[in-house]
Amino acid sequence: MREIVLDTETTGLSPQGGDRLVEIGCVELINHIPTGKNFHVYINPERSMPEEAFRVHGLSEEFLSDKPLFKAVAEDFRAFIGDATLVIHNAPFDMGFLNAEMEWAGLPRLANAVIDTVMVARQKHPGARVSLDALCKHYGIDNSRRTLHGALLDSEILAEVYLELIGGKQVSLALVAEVETASSGMGQARIAVARRPSPLPGRLSAAEAQAHEAFIEKMGENAIWARYKQSAAAE
Repeated sequence: MREIVLDTETTGLSPQGGDRLVEIGCVELINHIPTGKNFHVYINPERSMPEEAFRVHGLSEEFLSDKPLFKAVAEDFRAFIGDATLVIHNAPFDMGFLNAEMEWAGLPRLANAVIDTVMVARQKHPGARVSLDALCKHYGIDNSRRTLHGALLDSEILAEVYLELIGGKQVSLALVAEVETASSGMGQARIAVARRPSPLPGRLSAAEAQAHEAFIEKMGENAIWARYKQSAAAE
């Protein structure tokens, strides 16, 4: 299973208001394990850099002036992500910018399935803060390098957070054991997990569940959350 952990930096909050992408960072996961393959690019936004945005990521208009336009890197970006599921913290924000840039470049919108780790974190930790920094603190992940936001660094940190959100280091250890056993010619290891006799009661309020349903519908029928919903309904 191939997933791409992705983050972006921008000139502001709204592509409809004229804001643009200035950085894309991606980290490849295979079966939830980082492969070491990354995609990272700075982008010339063809506009000024607001002071508020500069204070967030430290990317100046001067620094970005000789960087490629989005259209020049779009195909390389699309080739890297392929049809992998995208893992993004606050996915509507990044996907909104990416698809706006795709349209401005005369290219098709992205059709990849998306996992929004904000939604995952809210389900796993109801009522808790779910910013990337807060989740790092909760899981004991070192984010001391994160003095400013940076797309590649944030993707690397989010990959660690995502692993914890879906089950922690034990998931990674089990997958590594399977890969090592398979490569030794002894066949694939299988980890038997006992099913709970009855599912735990849900901890989402009716309003939260309704908001999540509306979010899934906006993501389209190929969204990975839609497949989870179908699987849950079948059980």
